[in-house]
Parts: sequence; structure tokens; C-alpha cells
Amino acid sequence: MIKHQIRTESMKKIHDIIEDLHRHVHVVLTRLSDQPIEINELVITPCKKEFAKDFTLVLFGLAKKLRKNPEVLGDELGKALMENQSIQSYEVIKGFLNFSLPDQFWIDLVNSLQGNSVEEQIKLDKTYKYLIEYCSPNTNKPLHLGHVRNILLGWSVYLIQKSLGHEVFTTQVINDRGIAICKSMLAWTKFGEGQTPESTGIKSDHFVGDYYVLFETKFREEYLTWQNSEEGKLAFENSKKADESEADFYKRFKNEYFSKISPLGQEASEMLRQWERGDEAIISLWSRMNQWVYDGFEKTQNLLGVSFDFSYYESQTYLLGKDLIQQGLDKGVFQKSEDGAVFVDLTDAGLDKKFLLRSDGTSIYITQDLGTATQRHLNHGADRYIYIVADEQDYHFQVLFEILRRLEVPFSDGLYHLNYGMVELPTGRMKSREGTVVDADDLINEVIREASVMAQERGELENLSKEDKDKVISQIGLSALKYQLLKVHPKKRMIFDPTESVDLQGNTGPYIMNAYVRIQSILRKTENLEKSQPNLILQEEKDLLNLLIHYPKAIQEAGHSLDPSQLANYVYQMAKDFHKYYHDVRILNAETQEAKLWRLNLIGIFSNYLSHGMSCLGIEMPDRM
Repeated sequence: MIKHQIRTESMKKIHDIIEDLHRHVHVVLTRLSDQPIEINELVITPCKKEFAKDFTLVLFGLAKKLRKNPEVLGDELGKALMENQSIQSYEVIKGFLNFSLPDQFWIDLVNSLQGNSVEEQIKLDKTYKYLIEYCSPNTNKPLHLGHVRNILLGWSVYLIQKSLGHEVFTTQVINDRGIAICKSMLAWTKFGEGQTPESTGIKSDHFVGDYYVLFETKFREEYLTWQNSEEGKLAFENSKKADESEADFYKRFKNEYFSKISPLGQEASEMLRQWERGDEAIISLWSRMNQWVYDGFEKTQNLLGVSFDFSYYESQTYLLGKDLIQQGLDKGVFQKSEDGAVFVDLTDAGLDKKFLLRSDGTSIYITQDLGTATQRHLNHGADRYIYIVADEQDYHFQVLFEILRRLEVPFSDGLYHLNYGMVELPTGRMKSREGTVVDADDLINEVIREASVMAQERGELENLSKEDKDKVISQIGLSALKYQLLKVHPKKRMIFDPTESVDLQGNTGPYIMNAYVRIQSILRKTENLEKSQPNLILQEEKDLLNLLIHYPKAIQEAGHSLDPSQLANYVYQMAKDFHKYYHDVRILNAETQEAKLWRLNLIGIFSNYLSHGMSCLGIEMPDRM
């Protein structure tokens, strides 16, 4: 009798090993049946741990097609696989065939993985060119907690796609113009007394942000004074809506006061007009203050370990899009209203009428986005464009993508908005205008402080130099921050707790990091390793190897769905299973030399996958903690 045993070959990819398993079961099943069975009808998954087998074949669909009782079919298939020594044991539980493979399968698998890098195992056959936009800050204030979630999502999506073999580039669109920037400029001009980031010792983006907050503070004071004046009271009497309270009126009237009455508002608006006219003094001040912010952004981004291949600036792109508007008019996609404004009617797509140009011919925000999207495709020619922007902008991107589809631009099918929910602290929401925003730098410093406290309590870094100790503590703190923000599905709102994020016993970055560090500590105590063939493969070892077998699928699904949380939680399961293995199984003092070498080889391979998964979350692993 021919034995259809499943064997791995040196340098064979895990994907091929799993396909071999499917093909082999398919051969045996086909022999037992007079009905044609397609290989893609076989659903083989890791067996649930409570059954102590390796894999499970789902029988329900097959039994229905073959008109057999699932348990009868499972028993027939199990016996046939046992007869030709393809499997080691089996059991049929209702509509599932659970089976274990011979130990040689796992030995060959480890030998194969030793000859392959993780990247070789996960790389896709078909790849694309991506351009990922993330961060996209304003130059009137420093980066905050919301930006951090955005940045970490963007960077992880970039790293995952790149590891899968795609050609990937990153970009940001910096909002460096407009009334908000003029507010910071005006406040510095009026109240700054020539101070600079260097003269005050304040980080440069925080320095500029403080003047934005100062402007808002001065404006509130001015508005409150006006409300209590005769002019303000008269405005309330003459302009309030029926049954509108005084508080509601002044809340509604605030923008009109800023644009028509406020001395500060008038000065800021005039500064914006001077900028648009190219006034040399205003442009010089604008360039100087923006550079302060850029320098501060760069320091924060360096701390987070992220970068950008390209940057676009709204001061250079805000006039883009007008040519596209004319093309839309020529095609009949857009229409003109009686006053000359241009709009598109999207009501048939469940959206509204959207104006694209004002009656005076000036652009609005979506005009610029249309132009920027077109310009970027001319510059980069990507297959897919990913916009990572908060869910508050969902409607904007629905409109933007629908307009580009109607214009029949060649890249319209490659557009995707990766939206994400708000991040809050245990103390509640952030409010940037009141100056209570959680700055990114403060948040980073907080998690590093928490990591330092944890490290001091454990006392395991005392033998390191101060430089090495500070580096490890920083790695621990950043792993806590990054993992905590990435383990939650992007679309979900979340609460970030700095103290909880460094817990070594929970679903945290440091918990996963500790698994890797434990392996490195064990491997440091060994010399050159040789391949080994143990007498017995433990179930705990099969559990670890099963995680490696399905790692390529896990990271590929995370890449396909643009969801790093899938990978984050998979890596957590890897760490969890390793910690259990570490506590339950002897490694350095194993029963035999063969078992010791086998286990050392296994955990060495396992640590490579653990490190790879964390690196795709932007997390650097230390050798000690």
C-alpha cells in the first residue's frame, strides 16, 4: 500500500505545508467517495486545545454532499488515514474529525523553519503599490493623543504591508495655513515680547501651541466683556431666535462675533488676507513659526520611531482642484447655481448636494482634496491610496470618493478611508481650545515614567549602564503605549490608561516583550545549537508550532483588512502560550540532551516570529528588561 505521508522539505513555505495537508486529505477522501470533491471544500483548522489533537476537519458540508452521516464519514476517513500511517491518532466528535500528525511532521517543520526567514514565509505572490496618508497635523499646536493613535495606525499599516512584499510609501498633508495659524501668529506678535523656544526652553511646537491657547483665552475674555456691554445685550435682543436662551444665543453667535465684531478676530482675519497677498513680513513670521512647529513634530515622531517619505503642504495645495472642477462641468457631472457657485448633486447616492466652488470662484476644502488626490496619483501612480483619518470625517470621504468615481479618474477604485474612533483617558475627553489637550510628548513621558517605576520594582536592570537602562525603559514604555493603542480595532473608541498599559500580567506590550526577553535569556546560556530529533513531541510544543503555522495567515489578514489589532492580539496569544510553555516544560534542564536541543531550537524560531509581529506594530524588542 502506498503511504501518502505528509512531509516537509527544507526551505519549504508554511503555506505550501498547509496546502500539502489539504491535498493529502483530499486524496484519501476522494478514494472513499464516488462524488467529486474539490480541495477548496476542505476546512482544516487547528484543533481546540481541550481535545488535545493537532487539526480539525469540518465534516458537515462534505457529509451533506456525500449523503453520509458526518460521524460515519469521519470514522471512515480517520481509519483510512491511520491505515497508511498519515496520521497518528484521531477522534470524531459530532461533525468534526480531530486528528494528530506523526511527530516527524513537527520535526520536519522545525527544520524547514530554521532555513527560512519570517519574511520569506509571509510574502504574498501578488503585490501592489500603496500610498498611505497619516498624521496630517495643524501647525498651530503640538501633536496630541488623537494624533498618536493616528500615527501608530498609519505606521503599523505601512510596516505590515511592506513585510508582505508590497511597495509602500507614506505621506502627510500638513495644514500650514488658515485662520488657526494666524491666531498663534497674532498672539505671539501681541504678547510674545520677542520670546523664542530657545529663550524660554519650551519645546518649539508646544511654544507655538501655547500662543494658540493664549489667543483663545484672550478672545473668550473679550467676548465675555462684549456680552455684558450694552452692544452685546442689544445684539441678543435683536438677533435671538424665539425661545432661545441667552447662553444658547451667545454660543451660536460666537462665530459671527469673531468675523464681524471682535477686534482680535478682525486682526487675525487681516493677517490671513496679508498672507494670501504675499506680504513679506507676514510670510516671514509664518515661515518662522511653522518651522518651530516642524522641528517639534520631528522630535515627537523620532521618539515614536516613525517617518514620512513625502509631505504635502496646504499652503501649496489649497489652489489645486479648480481644473478638475472645470472638467466636471464639461462632462456634466457638476452644475452651476444661479449665483455661479459650482455643486454636485449626490442625492441619488444617499448623500447631499455638495458645493465645490463658491460663487466668487474661491475653493473650499473638498476642492483642495480633489486636486491633491489627482496630483498625488500623477506623482506616485499607486494602486491603492489609504487615508487614515478620524471617524468624524466619514461623510467627507464618502463625498470625496463618490465625486472621484463620477469623474472616472483612473485611481478611484483604489481609495480607502481607514477611520478610527476617539481616544479618551480615564479622566475623560480632551479639549484642545481650552488647553487641556493631552500632548503626545506628555503621554510618551508618562508611559516611560510608568515603565521606570515597574523596572525599579523588579530590579532586573541594575547591572546595566545608565545609557542602556534608559534605552530599555524607553523601549518598555513605548511598547506599552503602542500596543495598547493598536490592540483595539481602529473603528472602536477606546480609553487609554497609562498605568494599565505597562502591566506585566495583562494583554499589554510589556507582557509580550517579557516572553521574548525570557527566550533571549535562555538562549544566552547556550552555545551553538545543533538540530535534534526528540523521542516525543509535547502537546505544548505543537501548540506553539501551530501558532507559527498560522502566523502568515494572521498577518496577511491584518494586511488585507488594514487592521493591526488582528496581528496585535495574535502576537499576544503567542506570548500567552509561550509563558505557559515556559512554566510547564523544562528547557535547559530537559530530560535528555536531544529534548534540550529540540526545545532550544523551537523557542529560538518562536522568538523570531514574536519579534517580527511586534516589529510590524512598530515595537522594538530589547534583550533584557
